[in-house]
Order: sequence, then structure tokens, then C-alpha cells
Amino acid sequence: MKILMILTSHDQLGDTGKKTGFWLEELAAPYYVLKDAGHDITLASPAGGQPPLDPKSDEPDAQTAATERFKQDPEAQAQLASTLKLADMDVASFDGVFYPGGHGPLWDLAESATSKALIETALVSGKPVALVCHAPAVLKSVTTPDGAPIVKGRKVTGFTNAEEEAVGLTDIVPFLLEDKLRAQGAEFSSGSPFQPHIVSDGLLITGQNPASSEGAAHALLAALTG
Repeated sequence: MKILMILTSHDQLGDTGKKTGFWLEELAAPYYVLKDAGHDITLASPAGGQPPLDPKSDEPDAQTAATERFKQDPEAQAQLASTLKLADMDVASFDGVFYPGGHGPLWDLAESATSKALIETALVSGKPVALVCHAPAVLKSVTTPDGAPIVKGRKVTGFTNAEEEAVGLTDIVPFLLEDKLRAQGAEFSSGSPFQPHIVSDGLLITGQNPASSEGAAHALLAALTG
């Protein structure tokens, strides 16, 4: 099957002068879960080309077997350096969609009409969409065919207020993901901070944090084969 993975193109952490982007583990772990299952992966981003890597996700204590494998994988590195433009993607060509997180999506993908339309089309077409950590923020503008928030009455998770507080960015982010989804009527749940927590509600799959990225990819696999 063909999986579209959508990465952020945003690299500025608010007004701090610090860099952000996508979180390496949240790309690498799902990438190999899906690839090792025999699926074909396409990487896309709003700007195309090399997406920005959150430097904190490249620090030694954030590394996993998947991130090390990704760094040593010439094919994966070539794909990452030349992501396709999100606006050029036709969701009809794919069987499922995965959004890695990082703080970047809060600024660009969460406000993207292209991303909104892609998710809406995917879900109406019966295709699963998985989002991990900060990526569920992109659901804030997504609606059902009758105009209701896509998360209203649905079980979801994402990076929590407590986790945002723990990383010291509560006052930096443009909005708090947990608050935003709760305000739209989501049945938001969470596990312990920075521990795996994955929620599947029909075709919509969400993971709470970096530790949930592999589990979210396995849930996407299950949805694809189910």
C-alpha cells in the first residue's frame, strides 16, 4: 500500500529565536514500521524539499534504534532531502496518511487549507489518518461534511498541557493542543507524561507524544489491513 507522510516546513519556535521543525523519532519509527511491513512511503511538506529538523530531537538523549537506522539509511536521507510539495499530493493516490509531530506543525500545518482538505478527503474516502504528538493540532480546522469539528465527540489524544509545561513552552506555542481539541468537543484522553498512549477512533488515530509514534504507526497498519 502507499502511505503519505506529511512533515512541517516551519523552523521558528515562536519569537524565541530558537529553531524547531519535525521530531526525528516521530518520523523514523513510523517510517520503518510501515516500510518493514512492505508499504511504499512518500514524504511531503508544505514547502517541499528538506524539511527542518527540530534540533532537540537530534540530541543524544532523544535517539532510538529507529533514529540511528534512519540517519544511516541513504535512501531515507535522500527522500527527506527532497520531500514533495503538499499542494501537489492527491490523497486518492494513497491508502493512508501519517503526520509526525514536532512543534513546527502548530504554526504551518495547523493553519494549512491544503492539509485540512486532504484530511477531510481521506476520511470521507475511508482512508485512515494517523497523527502523533503535536501533529493532532492539524485537526483543529478539519470538519465533517456537515461542518462540525472532526474531533467533536471523538476519542483523541496529543501532546498534553502537562507535557508542554514540562518542556517549558506553554507560553511560546500559538495554542495549547489539548485545550484546543477539548474546546472543539473532543473526548481527549492522556496517559502518563512522555509514556506511550495511542487512541484509535474509527479511521482517526492519534498518539500522545514521541514515545507513542511507533504504536500509532502499528495502529495505522491495523487500520489499513482491517
